[in-house]
Amino acid sequence: MRRTGTTRRGALTVTGAIALGAALAGCGDGDSGEGRKGSAPAGAREAAAKAESALRLRAARTSGTLLAQYEQVVTAHPATAAGLVPLRDAVRAHTEALSPGADGTARPGAGETAGTTAMRGADRAPAVSGSPAPSGSPAADARTAVKELAAAERRTADTHTAMLLTAPPELARLLASIAAAGAAHAYLLTELAKETSS
Repeated sequence: MRRTGTTRRGALTVTGAIALGAALAGCGDGDSGEGRKGSAPAGAREAAAKAESALRLRAARTSGTLLAQYEQVVTAHPATAAGLVPLRDAVRAHTEALSPGADGTARPGAGETAGTTAMRGADRAPAVSGSPAPSGSPAADARTAVKELAAAERRTADTHTAMLLTAPPELARLLASIAAAGAAHAYLLTELAKETSS
């Protein structure tokens, strides 16, 4: 592989870590609205919590579908693992951060992690604009498979961005961070595809 490949592989790792840190930092402001919550009627608070939990589940399922696609490509094309694993791990962290239970609004079933809940429910997720169900298997050649991942990252970022319109402030910050990370992932995957052998 050319020298630029090593440089970009390093960029994948560093950028994935930075994006993950930025996304998870969005979870740190959970106390900012506590004073306002105390003045809201109990029924309104419960309805808002249910709506946020449902939105989190939709967002987590969207990320879970993307995570499954990463797993498929890494399994089918092991040579891509060095470039894809850091991004896959970031998507896994996004899925868990978005899952109901990550902020205390709801809990996964006994014996499950939040990420498992999202993955298990991905095929039953309500239709989300721009986020079609993943294909049964990745492309036969690695370059095309990586290009397909880039497109999936863009669709997922667009879906999370659209969810900002109805998200409460804390969740909106998290979605915005994850959407930005997804856009960066899409760029890096596009560059990686150029260096990947078919």
